[in-house]
Amino acid sequence: MHWSKRPLPYENQLTKRELSAIELVVIHCTELPDLATARDYGEQIHYDSGTGNSGHFYIDRDGHIEQWLELDRIAHHVKDHNHNSIGIELVNNGRYPNWYHSAHQTPTEAYPAVQISALTALLKQLTQRLPNLKHIVGHSDLDQTQLSAEDKPDLIIARKIDPGPLFPWHQVMQHNRLINIGSQAKNYERSTTK
Repeated sequence: MHWSKRPLPYENQLTKRELSAIELVVIHCTELPDLATARDYGEQIHYDSGTGNSGHFYIDRDGHIEQWLELDRIAHHVKDHNHNSIGIELVNNGRYPNWYHSAHQTPTEAYPAVQISALTALLKQLTQRLPNLKHIVGHSDLDQTQLSAEDKPDLIIARKIDPGPLFPWHQVMQHNRLINIGSQAKNYERSTTK
């Protein structure tokens, strides 16, 4: 399997780590219309360190994979779990463009089969390369922050829902040896932050 490398401009400013530190894959969806928009967002600077928010890999709807950060760099992709994880972003509308509107909390775009096939192939390669990689989880399982809906401040919604209810977990888990810790994410959080 092959993917193209498109390093983000600030890649060398991100903290380095040993590959042996990587234990977890976090699955995201971009909640943006296309890969170009995701790239624009990924290049934006959000921190005093001159870095921004991004996953390591992006998989487009047609199965094309791009690597934006080397695995030995700690990406900003999930609160409190960046140090030991890889972020994989799937291009998908999610709730775009009304992420926090109460009427737009249920994604309607399915993940194409070719995109999921590319994901399972990527996961297989990563598990072969990284001996300590053993867990997989959705972004929303780790970041359970809630906030008020933008149109109804009294209604509480999830800040992150990705990869969302249309993500085919069963299909993905049939093709790799990783353990999905979704239902145990809170316990995992406690064990890795001690």
